[in-house]
Amino acid sequence: MNLNTLDLTHRRGIITGAGQGIGRALALEFGRRGGHLLLVGRQLATLTETAQLVAAEGGTTEILVEDLTTPGAVDRILDAVASWSVVDLLVNNAGNVRAGRLDHTSDADVHAMIDLNLTAPILLTKSLLPALRQSGQGRGSILLNISSGIALVGMPFYSVYAATKSGIAQFGESLRRELIGTGVHVATVYPGATDTAMMTSQNAGADLGWERRALADVITDLIAALAAGEHDINTAPAGRRSMQELNVTDPLAVDAAMAPGLAALELAVSDHRSI
Repeated sequence: MNLNTLDLTHRRGIITGAGQGIGRALALEFGRRGGHLLLVGRQLATLTETAQLVAAEGGTTEILVEDLTTPGAVDRILDAVASWSVVDLLVNNAGNVRAGRLDHTSDADVHAMIDLNLTAPILLTKSLLPALRQSGQGRGSILLNISSGIALVGMPFYSVYAATKSGIAQFGESLRRELIGTGVHVATVYPGATDTAMMTSQNAGADLGWERRALADVITDLIAALAAGEHDINTAPAGRRSMQELNVTDPLAVDAAMAPGLAALELAVSDHRSI
């Protein structure tokens, strides 16, 4: 038996942003493995739909309608799981985006991205660490942070979003080292452009560096990597990985490659927002 593999069955845990996209898909994956999940999100209708889909896969759920950026949100999540005997899974997935030139981005949108994409998962993780550590001493617990491929290659017109996703990636890396020996497995996912509702208002295609992958393919890769005990999970397509590698060795070459398409890219992403 490979001691680096993770048992994903019968997890009891929390998934934020569980009403759609990657959050919903992960809920289904853990549900079909017998998980009991607290689904957290802002809309009752979408969370209810996720809960029904999880039930059809054999999992069980509870629902908490919550805006993670509001005062007391973390306490309300802790109250919701206070009766649980164990918490051995936390998926920090909730996030939002507003693309555009930095000087055209409102202060409210800047704060909205930082508050939800970075501050909220840090505070939630901090509060749940005692429970994750406790379950980590048994078969181990899982902390899964959803970052973005944009944390590996900062894309123009996404400066604030890139800052938050880079921040959550470095948060995970630092915390992983802090928690060595505790049984808490900290993993960070770097999805590339994925065909989810979050991307419906974004019109950039592969010609502008935004090749999209099907959600099912991204989740298949993600779950396989997590089960194999990986810590950094990159689900980007091959073309994007080439640019990621070039960004490490010759970032100015990436600048030069993007420059001719900047005007077209700005137009294509100008309406991209989930806030």
